[in-house]
Amino acid sequence: MADGQGLDDIDADFLHVADKFLADIESNYDETTDSFDAMNLKTDLLRGIYAYGFERPSAFQQHAIMPAIKGEYKSQSYARLMLTMSKGKDVVAQARSGSGTTAAVSISVLQKIDLNVKACQVLILAPTRERVHQIQKVIATIGGFTNVECYACIGGTRIENDTKALRDGRWSVVVGTPGRVHDMIHRRALCTDNTKMIVLDEADTILSRGFAEQVHEIFGILCQSTTTQVVLFSATMPQDVLEVITEFMRNPVRITIEKYETCLRGIKHFYVTVESEQEDWKVDSLSDLRKTITNRQAVIFCNTRGKVEWLTDKLTARDFAVSAIHRDMDAPQRDNSMRQFFSGSHVLVATNMLANTIDVQQVPLVINYDLPANLEDYIRRVGHGGSGRLGRKGVAINFVAADELRTMHEIEQFYVTQIEKMPTNAAGSNFSAFYDVAVTNSLLRPLLSVQAPLSCHYLPFD
Repeated sequence: MADGQGLDDIDADFLHVADKFLADIESNYDETTDSFDAMNLKTDLLRGIYAYGFERPSAFQQHAIMPAIKGEYKSQSYARLMLTMSKGKDVVAQARSGSGTTAAVSISVLQKIDLNVKACQVLILAPTRERVHQIQKVIATIGGFTNVECYACIGGTRIENDTKALRDGRWSVVVGTPGRVHDMIHRRALCTDNTKMIVLDEADTILSRGFAEQVHEIFGILCQSTTTQVVLFSATMPQDVLEVITEFMRNPVRITIEKYETCLRGIKHFYVTVESEQEDWKVDSLSDLRKTITNRQAVIFCNTRGKVEWLTDKLTARDFAVSAIHRDMDAPQRDNSMRQFFSGSHVLVATNMLANTIDVQQVPLVINYDLPANLEDYIRRVGHGGSGRLGRKGVAINFVAADELRTMHEIEQFYVTQIEKMPTNAAGSNFSAFYDVAVTNSLLRPLLSVQAPLSCHYLPFD
């Protein structure tokens, strides 16, 4: 497929594969490391982890980071293997969004880099431009004290700029979309002679987007060396992902994180009952809720781009500072929306595209104006929205109509959590009348007050 044809812009809503076609891998690794200090990480890397705001590894990170960086593992079925840092152990990790995969990738990569080698040592493939920039941003932030430089190589930008930058040879880490990375390798702009690790992030999404041929060619080039370590992250295990594992990975460590382990600790879930046919009532409730919880930025999710635009107009008319983002926006429009949000607009209205591709850390409040149509999108919204992410505290509020109560209960069962009803007052026509504002304030403010003001570093999408 020609580079820049727009696959990066396909809404993830259309990319779900029916569960009956999916497989799960069986874990062969049972060790955990429950603190970053115990991982024997580089001092400057550890400093960056804590400066970023992390306190302890997520359940996924407790399993995945150590075998990725040290190449050693132990299970009931395998004897303990001690491998050199340069070789490492191939790792297959199956975990849902919100498990902490971005930080796991970043920490593993930063630990592997030898600053004395001025060449690409780690190559990361990601499905979208936004995901590439998300990973680049986290690597740059966590690795802020390490002097590791990371380059984003994506479609939709000038090929000449990538060619010139990559031939410079100073980038220890290159993260990119498969189409552009494939092109840069074949143009001999990206030299992989010193690449000792390749990471396939969100493998199921990448392969479902038509990049299988490029991925296989890239892996074929890098995996000619028996010392190249392969790390693969995927929420699901369809056949095309299993084929990559079989063809390119050598006796990999297999890690699975059960659904209950991916439920984000520290997050409180609530629901507001609404009338499904009374959109104005829902907007009134949303408006009153936002007035009740002032001075806190929030991400509001809708199921369609049309609803995003409609709700944005409604909130703007009520004098809220609102930004919007959905899949039909081009890159400059998305850039502008994210700049507005990062620079002070209190509300960002979005579709699942935001949930699947952009990391908005430290946003304490996520509101599901529409319940997600897919159960796994709930944690994508809450996780990428920032609430409860990686030990942070936060709040998720769901607007639920009577005919959606069953879906809400399915979400509770899926994540082994409880979604509590907002405290009610006398019956009324909107949130401030129907719900007890004083109780809402006393309930939510302590949960939200622990959050620092939004401190995201915006990185434009080129």
